[in-house]
Amino acid sequence: MVLATEIVDWRRFERPGQLACYLGLVSREDSSGDRTRLGSITKAGNSHCRHVLVQAAWSYRHRPHTGVDLKRRQQGQNPGVIVHAWKAQQRLHQRFNHLSYRKRPQIAAVAVARELVGFLWAVMQEVVPVEHQAA
Repeated sequence: MVLATEIVDWRRFERPGQLACYLGLVSREDSSGDRTRLGSITKAGNSHCRHVLVQAAWSYRHRPHTGVDLKRRQQGQNPGVIVHAWKAQQRLHQRFNHLSYRKRPQIAAVAVARELVGFLWAVMQEVVPVEHQAA
């Protein structure tokens, strides 16, 4: 809900990378000539959304499964969105485990949050805005 109220119009971002940049989840760059150095995230943009995304990313350290509560919440939802969400759960869990094996878990959580932004952007591109539903 935080993301929906803070971002409002997801269609203003042409690519998920633009949204990640808006949220400050992209790497700093210090480049000169042929040398390219990437650093920590920029932390520019909406800090509240970034915080919510990183907190959500921590849940992907657990193996994904469909419990009773999740099945109940999914009733009546668009089947395409449910398939997209399941694909995201599996991919982000694998990504978290792979990265946390090589890097600190905090870095893995931020990387998963950045990838989560891509999945959310894709789903929100398929959602019809409220002003277009009445027409």
